[in-house]
Amino acid sequence: MNIAAIWDWARTQVSTCRAPLRFCLRMTVAALLSFALAQVLTVPLHGLWAVLTAVVVTQTSVGGSLRATSEYVIGTLGGAIYASAVGVLVPHTTELAMAGVLALAVAPLAYAAMINPRFRVAPFTAVTVLLISSQLGEGPIVSALYRLLEVMLGGAVAVTVSLLVFPERAYGLGLDAAARILDQMAQVLPELLAGFTRKIDIAELRRIQDETGRAVTAFQAIAAEAKRERMVNFGAEPDTGPLSRTLLRLRHDFVIIGRAGAVPLPTSIAECLGPPLTQIGVSASDYLHSSAGALASRRPPPSIKPVEAALEAFSLEISALRSEGLTRTLSSAEVEHLFALGFALEQLHQNFCDLERCIQDWVRPSRSDRSRQAGMAAVPPTTDRTLGTS
Repeated sequence: MNIAAIWDWARTQVSTCRAPLRFCLRMTVAALLSFALAQVLTVPLHGLWAVLTAVVVTQTSVGGSLRATSEYVIGTLGGAIYASAVGVLVPHTTELAMAGVLALAVAPLAYAAMINPRFRVAPFTAVTVLLISSQLGEGPIVSALYRLLEVMLGGAVAVTVSLLVFPERAYGLGLDAAARILDQMAQVLPELLAGFTRKIDIAELRRIQDETGRAVTAFQAIAAEAKRERMVNFGAEPDTGPLSRTLLRLRHDFVIIGRAGAVPLPTSIAECLGPPLTQIGVSASDYLHSSAGALASRRPPPSIKPVEAALEAFSLEISALRSEGLTRTLSSAEVEHLFALGFALEQLHQNFCDLERCIQDWVRPSRSDRSRQAGMAAVPPTTDRTLGTS
């Protein structure tokens, strides 16, 4: 019994740490392979820059490695060309002259890095080209060529290892991240709606809202990596752009609801709207939880009918309040408060419909669907001539 418990615990730990362990293995393999190739090619300094490049540009996903490699190569190329030109054109035989050359090389590249993030490594490359060339007795042009060669070697190794050693595609990471965001939204939405009928802990909800915002921002970065994978045909998965935009709009809906619900509605209105708002919170939370599970497992989206029924009940209650004349006694600020709630719920419904379409795009085709598609592809198209001869 103890052995079984230990085995289950070990499997749980390995499953939890699977992604970090895979990333650790990929980076280690990339570093060792770039080092071995540098020895074969007799690169100076034992292939220092090739190994450093392989370690720096190895990212969690294939798309991330492609992005980091392209930016690193572009920055290295710009820094190497400019630094070698400065080193050749400006004499620097003394330490004071070397300081002037460094300033002349670093300042424009730092400005370029501030404007374009692709040149972030350019100042670093310029410094290494100028200082290492003087220490090794190389000319600036030779030093720049070596640095560029090593960076390209390390980048190529990193991308190859990311593709072959336990590859992690950005779209898979994005689906898991999106599912976690939907689960977070499902937890916070009922509390946000409760703010219209009673006082709530604003500080705690703001903290949760900030966490959700950071998660949405992180997902947008993953979506950009997934787009890069699609551009180089590393995956035929659906575009993550619509899902990213939908999550961002849902985040905006939550911000509007949270700000509007910071102050409860008047008691007479809150007593009437409390039950339908509670039902909206329950049905919307269930829908978000179910959508998270469907997205992670790539199943069809859940039904949105319960959410629409709860919203319809809310609209009927609003109409009843108007017919009874209860809204006439509200101040202009209270009317705007009620209008903001209605607008936010309307936008939430529209974005739930968009979420449903996004999940549908990510549904895995069933085995029967794949067989049917393969059969249709195998049957040659029938022409008029064939029909005529038959």
